[in-house]
Amino acid sequence: MDKDKKKTLTISSDLKKKIDTTSISTTGKKSFSVEKKKPFRNNKNFNKAPSTSNNKINPDSNKKRNVVRKIIEQQATKDFIKKDNKPAGKSKLKLKGPVDKRNFKLTVSRALNVEEIEIKQRSLASVKRARLKEKKKPDGDEKKEFQKVIREVKIPEQITIQELSNRMAEKSSDIIKFLFNMKVVATINHNIDKDTAEYIVKEFGHKPFLEEKPSIETNRSKEQFEGEVKNRPPVVTIMGHVDHGKTSLLDSLRDTNVVSGEHGGITQHIGAYQVKTDGNKLITFIDTPGHAAFTEMRARGSKITDIVVLVVAADDGIKPQTVEAIKHAKAAKVPIIVAINKCDLPEKNISKIKNEMMQYELIAEDLSGDTLFVEVSALKKLNLDKLKESILLQSEILDLKASYSDKARGIVIESKIDKGKGPVSTILISNGKLNRGDYFICGDTWGKIRAMINYEGKIVNEALPSMPIEILGMNSSAYAGAEFMVTKDENEAKELTEFRKNDSVQSKNLVKDKTTLFDNTKDKDELNIIIKSDVQGSNEALKMAIKKIEHKEVEAKIILSDIGMINETDVSLAKASNAILIGFNVKPNREAKKLAEEQKIDIKYFNIIYEAIDHVEKSLSGLLEPDVKETVLGTAEIQKIFKVSTAGKIAGSKVISGEIKSKSKARIIRDGVVVYSGEILSIFREKNQVKEVGTGLECGISIKDFIDFKEKDVIESYLSEEIQRSI
Repeated sequence: MDKDKKKTLTISSDLKKKIDTTSISTTGKKSFSVEKKKPFRNNKNFNKAPSTSNNKINPDSNKKRNVVRKIIEQQATKDFIKKDNKPAGKSKLKLKGPVDKRNFKLTVSRALNVEEIEIKQRSLASVKRARLKEKKKPDGDEKKEFQKVIREVKIPEQITIQELSNRMAEKSSDIIKFLFNMKVVATINHNIDKDTAEYIVKEFGHKPFLEEKPSIETNRSKEQFEGEVKNRPPVVTIMGHVDHGKTSLLDSLRDTNVVSGEHGGITQHIGAYQVKTDGNKLITFIDTPGHAAFTEMRARGSKITDIVVLVVAADDGIKPQTVEAIKHAKAAKVPIIVAINKCDLPEKNISKIKNEMMQYELIAEDLSGDTLFVEVSALKKLNLDKLKESILLQSEILDLKASYSDKARGIVIESKIDKGKGPVSTILISNGKLNRGDYFICGDTWGKIRAMINYEGKIVNEALPSMPIEILGMNSSAYAGAEFMVTKDENEAKELTEFRKNDSVQSKNLVKDKTTLFDNTKDKDELNIIIKSDVQGSNEALKMAIKKIEHKEVEAKIILSDIGMINETDVSLAKASNAILIGFNVKPNREAKKLAEEQKIDIKYFNIIYEAIDHVEKSLSGLLEPDVKETVLGTAEIQKIFKVSTAGKIAGSKVISGEIKSKSKARIIRDGVVVYSGEILSIFREKNQVKEVGTGLECGISIKDFIDFKEKDVIESYLSEEIQRSI
């Protein structure tokens, strides 16, 4: 139908004389217009009753008008609704919003007032319902906007929860809730390992993939034999129980006297030396401590060695550290040569030792086994050549090889801070050649070789495989057992060091599995400890020994452990944290000593490790609550109560058992319940004050700060003694 065509409503003939034809036309979708040939509004008397000259209403005329008007409105309403309900495109007459057929009525005034029709088509409630419905049903473009995006998430070895949430574009609170449901309590700053992170990413609907290590770390993780490969000297670790003669044996092999320089005759750290045989062959020896505190050092020694020489005293036999050394050697899968020392003593028992060794699967050759047993005497220098031959024989069987031209690799045996040289580390070269001027990384530090000093104290320009060497040029002290490797340049050293530092920090903050909020463990009294030592190995051993001290009421807490001289910072920290300060083979500098005197900080100095451990145990014992031992002296029953002007209320009592002593502690027992505990102030007997009263005698008793006596109360006299406990 033509859009400009108009629909006309015809008025009945009775009103044609007064009203012209009215037509309503629509244009557009929802709007309409009213075409007026002669507007009703010009007829001012249409809605009014007609007036007469006499101001009287004409009933017939008014009635006629109402009937006509009603007919016009009904017809217009029917046509209007009828046209509006026709299919789109066939009618131009449309209203805004739905038409209520029951209540809608098109009047002439509505036809003339467009705005009224537009506004009153829908109620306020229906409008609200429609808007709410539109919100619940978003358009297609909006739906796409809320669809979950599956992301590829890169996962490193360790990652914080905050960083993981950022990479997944998920709320960190949702991840924390997920971990809590797994019985792991964490915050956004905690680190989780790669396996846990991978599991979380999958559960949240994303795709995880592991982050690769830097190429320099991957490429250097394995031994390289690209250059010239030759036989290398064997690395031999001397192990055994304390005071069985390990260092004495090594001194005899080297023609030195190291033992005399050891405090208490006990080796406090690992030493490395080279010995030349009669055949001009070299053997590298590593001496480890035998004290129980040096477990970690012995374990480290077994890992860097090719052969273990187990020293057993012929007059003492197998001891705890002997067994421990055997376990370390077997765990490292290295062959063991048993050196039975002190075989020159008359009380030796070789056969007993061999038989005891059988239970640890070390069977001597003369007993149809494959373990080499050598009877030696370090003091008399007996059979030392035979021991060297056994070592060389074992090394030939192992066929030890190394490259003499590759970039050097090795392991830190010992580390310390020298006052004049700075950080110094003893390195055992495992492969390659180390040159002066090489850049290197060692654990989480790096540096450039400024100088190298061999076991004889001589400066050298290169170090070859199996050679222990002392290096200078580290930026900071390396930890014992750290891997040493040469890099191509300074940038590579810095890059790899930074990666290792970040990895180390993340590992320290790693969330422990199954850590719950419901851990009701009682807090222990803590003893803060600061340790300064000369070398890294001794520092490590002392820390491990202290950590093994366990008690349900007290705990040793190491707040600082470092190597080097005691300085002002250490003293200030000890003052602020109320800590004990231990110096192991080190002394304070002048400023630190002065500050310690001013602050009244007691610095304890030790050079034997078990003495330092004993001091820590005594300090911990001082934190324990003492045990209270009570001894009951006697009991008395109150029979009558007296009032004395000078002493207040006096309990007239009869001693039932034992004796009642003045100034002793006392309990008032009433009906089997202790109502008061205090002290006996005085005892009266026949108006005289006495110190004690025996069984069967009557007396008057006054109790300090107590007057509420009652007959039949029992007074119990006792002594209390505090007994100090120890760890």
